[in-house]
Amino acid sequence: MSLRVAAFISLGLTAVVALGVVGTYFWAVRSQSVATLDWLDQQFPRTVATLPPVSAAYGSDPHQVVVVYRPAGMSNPPLVAFIHGGGWRNGSPDDYGFVARAFAQRGYATALVGYRLNGTGRFPAMLEDSAAAVRWLLDHADELGVSTDKLLLSGHSAGAYNAVMLSLDRQWLEREDVPEGTVKGVAGLAGPYDFYPWDSDYSRAAFGAWPNPRQTQPIDFARGDAPPMLLVTGDADETVKPRNSQAIAARQQELGARAEVLVLSGYSHAGTLTHIARPFDRDSREIDAIMAFFDSIAHNTASAAVQPAKR
Repeated sequence: MSLRVAAFISLGLTAVVALGVVGTYFWAVRSQSVATLDWLDQQFPRTVATLPPVSAAYGSDPHQVVVVYRPAGMSNPPLVAFIHGGGWRNGSPDDYGFVARAFAQRGYATALVGYRLNGTGRFPAMLEDSAAAVRWLLDHADELGVSTDKLLLSGHSAGAYNAVMLSLDRQWLEREDVPEGTVKGVAGLAGPYDFYPWDSDYSRAAFGAWPNPRQTQPIDFARGDAPPMLLVTGDADETVKPRNSQAIAARQQELGARAEVLVLSGYSHAGTLTHIARPFDRDSREIDAIMAFFDSIAHNTASAAVQPAKR
């Protein structure tokens, strides 16, 4: 075989692989298959390995689980509790390993948090469970080998709602005897924070039976002494409009709290997840901003400047 033919074949195989990756990306985005993103992410090596994940139940419902990842070779890394999305009716922490692997690259352990879904998961079950998971993590931090001294919350979509609501409405963590100030910062990705009247079948199913709708809205619990927030959204998000992030950040800023908004050009609702997974993190705007925000809290570094909320 000539070198020219070999080079042609090699180039062709590279093109096929590239097309396969691109095709998988678009299929995963269209179908919102988080498990596919996780599988694809695992095909690309990272410089920092993670220890085998530890799964544990914090309640009797099969969805009341946490899956904890820790970067190898690190002692007591700071912990991020990441709450999955899925419209409060589907999703599993088992599918979000790519988030934990991305955070491990920057020196953070991650607890992927599950919560009750569907009928048993109607408001306020998702908040009761998220708070119970935080309590469980505090109680088991030593045996997990993680530090909760500067606990950070994060989540995507419905999970971002859970995380932001826990940080604003004190009652949920208080019910679990989580001390005030335990949560040091929140990074919400494409979350709904101001969505009443209900704007989707998902929100109507999860919140529509609650007698006082305003009690479900994070924006109504804005407070100046809340933990710092980074709110990431995409300008192409048609599922949870960017105004959710902009509105609550503006309210927080008016009250004197630290709230930053990052609107990413060209990002859809699913895009705020896909660009955390490899190889799509080559567009590193999102992951760089998230990690700079985490570092500003966990390591007292300067946070990357992001745009102010629209008023």
